[in-house]
Amino acid sequence: MPELPEVETTVRGLERVLLGRRLDRVETRRGDLRRPFPRDLGQRLTGARVVALGRRAKYGLVDTDRGDTMIFHLGMSGRWRIDPAELDKHDHLLLATDDGRRLALNDPRRFGSVDLVETGAVADWPGFAGLGPEPLGGAITGLWLRKRFEGRSAAVKLLLLDQRLVAGLGNIYVCEALFRARIDPRKAAGKVGRPKLDALAAAIPAVLEDAIRAGGSTLRDFAAPDGELGYFSKSFDVYGREGEPCRGGCGGAVVRIVQGGRSTFYCPRCQR
Repeated sequence: MPELPEVETTVRGLERVLLGRRLDRVETRRGDLRRPFPRDLGQRLTGARVVALGRRAKYGLVDTDRGDTMIFHLGMSGRWRIDPAELDKHDHLLLATDDGRRLALNDPRRFGSVDLVETGAVADWPGFAGLGPEPLGGAITGLWLRKRFEGRSAAVKLLLLDQRLVAGLGNIYVCEALFRARIDPRKAAGKVGRPKLDALAAAIPAVLEDAIRAGGSTLRDFAAPDGELGYFSKSFDVYGREGEPCRGGCGGAVVRIVQGGRSTFYCPRCQR
């Protein structure tokens, strides 16, 4: 599933094409993805001008001058294609701009979604209800983590995956951030000391920014809107590296365990 860096990469790619442009054509090529397309999507977006693009958690946001925001989720395999030479059977939503560009939302597995919400009501949209702060932007500090971890016996990795704590963090980048902070992912969150919480608060945005600069991670068939594949996966310290030497120089090897039904990769020597 595309995680926060992949969604951020997607939004930045779309911004170069859509910002300031009028949508001359909006066409749904099937009735639904994970859920039905909004019935009035074409009517409300055709002729509208895109005034801003953004991201909340793992959702992309496209604001228009009509006071509507299109909210999209890429699901398991979704991506936007810019100016495709030919349409694919999995191109389920088409946008055409006033300068002749064409964008297609491609989603073979159809686990993605598209919603249309009044821009002023985006913060109250049910999909965003209860989400924690964004991991980028400086809201996450060691003190902030300490207050939310205090007295918690749940494993630190599982708490970081709770979207009510921090919005948008996914399995890959939590594994990587915990490695950078040298924290055992199994450790009770309330037992993590302040110095390591400070390190974790710095590692979370750092690993996400590194991934964004690299265009995300090439996992399954994710690609940015321009078709470029992300290459951050080549820089993974632990994720997907079971049995390989630790890149921390400790002489240990990366192991894989399962937490909450998801794979966790870490170095038992480095992360304590």
